[in-house]
Amino acid sequence: MFDYQPSKDLLAGKTLLITGAGDGIGKAAAISFCRHGANVILTGRTQSKLEQVYDQLEKECPQQAIIHPLDLLSANENDFQVLATSLNEQYPCLDGLLHNAALLGPRSPIEHYPDNDWHDLFQVNVNGAFSLTKALLPALTKSSSARLLFTASTVGRSGRAYWGAYSVTKFAVEGLMQVLADELANTTSIRVNSLNPGGTRTQMRRAAFPAEDPATKPTPESLMPVYLYMMGPDSINLHGQSLNVQKFNPCQE
Repeated sequence: MFDYQPSKDLLAGKTLLITGAGDGIGKAAAISFCRHGANVILTGRTQSKLEQVYDQLEKECPQQAIIHPLDLLSANENDFQVLATSLNEQYPCLDGLLHNAALLGPRSPIEHYPDNDWHDLFQVNVNGAFSLTKALLPALTKSSSARLLFTASTVGRSGRAYWGAYSVTKFAVEGLMQVLADELANTTSIRVNSLNPGGTRTQMRRAAFPAEDPATKPTPESLMPVYLYMMGPDSINLHGQSLNVQKFNPCQE
């Protein structure tokens, strides 16, 4: 695993937004970012989970976190604009956006894949990421060194039977990352990349592989050195890259 020992103030003064912040990698990222000085905006569909993360952060990092519930499945253009307006009223800019929220959906042959699940996964995993990014790009552009991170998947880089909409939406996420990276490379200071966390000890992983021993997979917390690196100043030269967290070596990227 990537060995990185950042200073406690690595993200001091930065404002970062995390989707799916109530659990798993999103929760671990929010806590880690906050512990390294960032102000964090916690978004997700389950307010009770967000409140638990918020309560923990209030004890460790008082007044560095706020909650903004957002269900990507039902959110419309106005909901994204309300979030953008609220952010602009409270912070001078947005220094980082971590797209972590996603639906897994059923594992099924395409022939039998439920239409409703297919559309729901595209709504959350692709359309939600597009709409939120679009709404927050003006705030990211105001930052002197912003980071835009998309969460990728192994099955979104090499198609795998029975992974259906999850696999296809993750391919789309990679495409969205690449288009944005090319558009923003010479016009802003935003650095755009995707991170594939690999098999991690999360609820989504347990749902996908119920017979697997969770102890054989790394915890979300153990991946945080890579996420800190990618949100901090040391990743300034990484742009438009499809990166693998568990094999991360910035010298080889």
